[in-house]
Amino acid sequence: MAPIFGFPITLPPPGTRERLRALHGQLRAAILDGRLQAGLRLPATRELAEALQVSRNTVVAAYDLLLSEGYVVARRGAGNYVADLLSRRSAGRVLSKHADMQRRLAPYWRESTGPHSPAQQRPFQYDFRVGVPDNRQFPFEVWRRLSARALRDLSKAPPIYGQPEGRPALRDAIARHVSFARAVACHPDDVIVTSGAQQAFDLLARVLVTPGQTTLAVEDPGYPPLRAAFTAAGAKVVAVPVDDEGLVVEQLPASTQVIYVTPSHQFPLGMPLSPRRRAALLAFAQTHNATIIEDDYDGEFRYGGRPLDALQTLDRHGSVCYVGTFSKCLFPTLRLGYLVAPPWLHPALAEAKQHSDWHCDVVAQDTLAAFIAEGHLVRHVRKMSKVYAERREVLLHAMVKYGGGRLQALASDAGLHLAATLPGTVDIDALIARAADGGIRLESLHGYAHGSVAPHGLVFGFGMVDVGGIDGAIRRVMEL
Repeated sequence: MAPIFGFPITLPPPGTRERLRALHGQLRAAILDGRLQAGLRLPATRELAEALQVSRNTVVAAYDLLLSEGYVVARRGAGNYVADLLSRRSAGRVLSKHADMQRRLAPYWRESTGPHSPAQQRPFQYDFRVGVPDNRQFPFEVWRRLSARALRDLSKAPPIYGQPEGRPALRDAIARHVSFARAVACHPDDVIVTSGAQQAFDLLARVLVTPGQTTLAVEDPGYPPLRAAFTAAGAKVVAVPVDDEGLVVEQLPASTQVIYVTPSHQFPLGMPLSPRRRAALLAFAQTHNATIIEDDYDGEFRYGGRPLDALQTLDRHGSVCYVGTFSKCLFPTLRLGYLVAPPWLHPALAEAKQHSDWHCDVVAQDTLAAFIAEGHLVRHVRKMSKVYAERREVLLHAMVKYGGGRLQALASDAGLHLAATLPGTVDIDALIARAADGGIRLESLHGYAHGSVAPHGLVFGFGMVDVGGIDGAIRRVMEL
């Protein structure tokens, strides 16, 4: 046995002539099946000989054979390295093999090209990306101190797994937070902590969708990742238009079993769901035994007017699942969100969470619980509300100043983005490309449409753009 590798090498007893053949064969097999990966530096001949208790000449001879066969390459003064065999294989054979293997996948995943990686996006001088907050003013020193305290406390606790629903202290803090910030009436037992809002959508899709049978109604335009989660689970997705009052409830199909809505700040257009439509939506859910998913993704940030009651607050029949996230008010990489679920749905969601990842990071949960309980979240939201309000006002003013009536902002009193329409004669894709060449990142409203044609225009996130750069950026966009 050889401790020098992560796998055993078994050689015949000393004195036989088969030791060289055995060593060479086992090293070659390890290279071929990937246990010894391309680019790996092999042990020096003296080191391997001592580990295997063979003569150095035997190891030298085995290496020489591997070199002559192309399994190993020698680098002057640096040793022997495993060769990159994959690049030498026929690309056609590899692609053919992959195509055969893809048939093992469920049909939805056969067309997958993998996730889009934000890390590969180029930097922009003016980044109007949607849904990204400004974390430069986040109190990371406070977070570091609370995180260190949580880690110390955890070191004294028994080494056991946590509850799928989340840490009790965080669930209590979230219940208090949504009660204060959004008048959502809930008990800590109603809360399930998730890895961001996206996991909340995935869990809801798991427990609410019967593949090929369940119909999900979504706002159009709307939030693509929610549609993707339910489509992957096998739901039939139906697009329902929105107007100045939000989701057009009258156009919901009678067969609808799940309804996704962003009533506080329609994504991406920005209007709230009117009181009349809220009442109609709740009545539809009760009559058709449907479940409503209320996504309150950036409800903490409001810039005027009294906020309308959450659907969950108005619900009297256990029809609404309220989804929230800390990605917008804190920072996206925290990956913590929450579900406020009615009692009939809670056990299934908790079990689905356990099957998915058991529970979220305990240190992050305890840190966030203390961050909320000690008032840091409220202070940070209050501070950033002023920052974002100023950026929003500058953005609106620049649209009027340089838009010449062509760039028309849609009414919105909340959130971290504004949508705006442009004349139909403007080539949006070409404009986005030219702006990118000039260091300005823009997003089209068309990218959020599902079944119908979205308004012809752009959506401007102002979480990533300093107030001093907004005026010049909008001027340049209108010049383009």
